[in-house]
Amino acid sequence: MSEGVLMRSSRYHLEKRAKQGFRGYPIATIAFYGPTADFASKVAVAVFRTETENPDVLERFLSQGTDVRFDESIGETVLAVIETNGAQTVLMTDGIIGCPHEEGIDYPRGTSCPQCPFWAGRDRVTHERIH
Repeated sequence: MSEGVLMRSSRYHLEKRAKQGFRGYPIATIAFYGPTADFASKVAVAVFRTETENPDVLERFLSQGTDVRFDESIGETVLAVIETNGAQTVLMTDGIIGCPHEEGIDYPRGTSCPQCPFWAGRDRVTHERIH
């Protein structure tokens, strides 16, 4: 099997699970973050066993040089988190929804991330300027 086919394997399975719609709890969410709208350097996977505000499981995976959306090793790990926690429903963002750094941890709350100027004054979903 070629490397290109391998790299699409976990991504294919994640997208397939996400397209199945609501199937009950536990719910797993998958969100991608990056310094720009074109490169995802972080994926966050949360599992909610019941309808609560905070996840029961939260895992973050980072990559320096490879886009996490296409990294087979990270994709397999994300699948393992979902399967290990018995997720019945999988929700996944269509694209990158913001900076990989965490407000209040990596930079002060209420400010823009100094490491990711692309996201300053941008909508996280449409990527359009809001200021």
